[in-house]
Amino acid sequence: MNKYNKVKSLLNDVTEFNKFSKKTIVYHDEEIPYFINEYWTAKQRMSSNLHEISYRACFKPQLPEFFIQRLTEEGDFVYDPFMGRGTTPIQAALMRRNAAGSDVNPLSLLLTRPRLKPPTLEEIKYTLDQVDLTNKVAANLREDLLPFFHIKTLNQICSLREFLLDNAPITGKIDPISDWIRMVALNRLTGHSPGFFSVYTLPPNQAVSIESQIKINIKRNQTAVEKDIASLIYRKSKYLLKDFVSINNAQNNLFIAEAHDLDRLEDNSIDLVVTSPPFLNIVNYKQDNWMRNWFAGINENINISHIANLSDWTEMIHKVIKELSRVIKPGGFLAFEVGEVKGGKCALEKNVWSCMSNLPFNRIGILVNQQDFTKTANCWGVSNNQSGVNTNRIVVAQRI
Repeated sequence: MNKYNKVKSLLNDVTEFNKFSKKTIVYHDEEIPYFINEYWTAKQRMSSNLHEISYRACFKPQLPEFFIQRLTEEGDFVYDPFMGRGTTPIQAALMRRNAAGSDVNPLSLLLTRPRLKPPTLEEIKYTLDQVDLTNKVAANLREDLLPFFHIKTLNQICSLREFLLDNAPITGKIDPISDWIRMVALNRLTGHSPGFFSVYTLPPNQAVSIESQIKINIKRNQTAVEKDIASLIYRKSKYLLKDFVSINNAQNNLFIAEAHDLDRLEDNSIDLVVTSPPFLNIVNYKQDNWMRNWFAGINENINISHIANLSDWTEMIHKVIKELSRVIKPGGFLAFEVGEVKGGKCALEKNVWSCMSNLPFNRIGILVNQQDFTKTANCWGVSNNQSGVNTNRIVVAQRI
């Protein structure tokens, strides 16, 4: 289908959408067209297991899938400049597109890259057996982390970290099996179930401070038990690869970069961008991922912006969209997702919309996906749609 005809097709599809037996609400606010419906399910774990890597404030795979399916063909390039856990490039590769992604935090690269070239379970088990973590003695044991881990578990963690720093550098020549093992270990460090290396802690996709964990331990009257981290890594790997068949890893392009400075990408090289920036100061990614960054050997002084001021945030978004206008092909598309913040009183999507006004984009409209707030509501003990980000608001535009 001609890319310019896809606009008409997309508008017709979102207007007539009734997959979940709901009618689309269409209205204009300040001359901006809004389309409101449940466009993808709010249920958890409804996509490939390969996506099941925890990361704060990530969107569901169904979001990029919705736009990839309607706005691209097999072999097209799909990109995300705020890659996070890699939902967009992973989903693109699963759908036989060429995946591209970047993030300022090297952690994002380490969480995404291994899943674009997964090893076999046999290769994972062989490498874990060779490392033999239960019989190693770590050269540098971080005893300040004992509020999270049994001392024998901590020794395994530190030993594995030393092995990975030697065998799996963040960039350069990569051993894909060690790269995978690190990715899974990063996902299993701390959490709220026996499948994690740590004693009970919450939330599972970030590490609280050491002081906060001490308080959790006292409140719950808990002490850490010894865990076999190699078996937990293998078990999680088995789950991630359970329904895995194949993935398009022929021309994937992942790199570390600020979203407004994409020198690695050529002009007019991307067919679709699906992305979601940080929502003001809602999430402090550097603080949330302090333990993951330590384990991965990421410099603790890494500069990750944490913008609280709306005008500064809007200026940053304008710079990003201007750079995206360079790399997106004429006729290509941008799906730029934000959530509601400050109880819905701050309409970030309107700021994104205005940022495109003097750039070469045809602004199509704003899709609002309404969703139940079930999983997070259950974790934090709040009612659905009472707290947090309860809708996806996606500004959709076509490069002209």
